[in-house]
Amino acid sequence: MKPRELIGTAKVPRGEELRLFRRGDDFMIVLDRNELMNSRMSGSEDALAVMTCERLGKRTAPHILVGGYGMGFTLRAALGVLGRDARLTVAELVPEIIDWARGPMAGLAAGCLDDPRVQLFECDVAGLIRGAKSEYDAILLDVDNGPDGLTRDENGWLYSTRGLGAARVALRPNGILAIWSAAPDSRFARRLADAGFDTEEVVVRARANGKGPRHVIWFAKKR
Repeated sequence: MKPRELIGTAKVPRGEELRLFRRGDDFMIVLDRNELMNSRMSGSEDALAVMTCERLGKRTAPHILVGGYGMGFTLRAALGVLGRDARLTVAELVPEIIDWARGPMAGLAAGCLDDPRVQLFECDVAGLIRGAKSEYDAILLDVDNGPDGLTRDENGWLYSTRGLGAARVALRPNGILAIWSAAPDSRFARRLADAGFDTEEVVVRARANGKGPRHVIWFAKKR
């Protein structure tokens, strides 16, 4: 097996250092000893976008908020199923993540950041949620490791009662808050219900072929 090659580092604001490794054609983003992302495992991130769009049904000019970019799997999957009238707002907190997408991982990005439907903000997605009212048909959150975060304490706000309340305000009627998580969390599921969402919890596999670790997606529909 080829050794991993360190090709980049990034400091998460008020958080830990991320490291980008390459092994052959594969990329890995690592925090300490935790592998946060791997270019061979996109199944659950794809599902976050595709399954949300299925639940939205046919809407005219849907507006989707994606936070954060990561390796771009969710954004690319959304672009693949949405029509030309869709708008996708992408929030990525760590500038180097976007630099990597346009640099060593440009092949993986496949031009998705340059799609005319996409508007990119290098910012905390929490700020866009706080500032919105009935703006988005869906909010797709793949931030940190889910409710049980690793990279940054401030990410906890997104999954708090106040954060979920702000997301509900930011959504249009019957909008969907879709949240990716590395593991189940029964307390968080109850928090979603208490925040005024009808919630569906789906277990998905990490790999597109239906194999790999099990991840969880909550689809929370605004009542």
